[in-house]
Amino acid sequence: MPDPHRLDLRVYYEDTDAGGICYHTAYLRFAERGRTEFLRDLGFDHVGLRETAGGGFVVSRCEVDFLRPARLDDALSVETRIVGGGGASATMEQVVRRGAEELVRLIVRLAFLSPSGRPARIPQAVRLAFDRAA
Repeated sequence: MPDPHRLDLRVYYEDTDAGGICYHTAYLRFAERGRTEFLRDLGFDHVGLRETAGGGFVVSRCEVDFLRPARLDDALSVETRIVGGGGASATMEQVVRRGAEELVRLIVRLAFLSPSGRPARIPQAVRLAFDRAA
């Protein structure tokens, strides 16, 4: 299995509660950034997909396991990898880490939707890139 895509980031004040603990919703934003940069590193971006393929990805399901808290000013990484998919969907596993320590694990299913909001096949170029990355 290839190495996962990795996005490094830091926990800022806006990501935390009054005690300096990272809000649970911040991990969803971190994961979104990780998926976006994974896609970008494969040669695709959201605007380009909308313009060339007439659609885009949305989250259709997300499972999150919160294992340990991150704290204000922690340096984190978001690891993203493809673990499955179908004609109009892709499933990604994402892990938020502080060094080697696993903090949060997410399984995210994405659906590719047309501008009308209906499921559409993932463009072949994207599917091929996903297959190579899996």
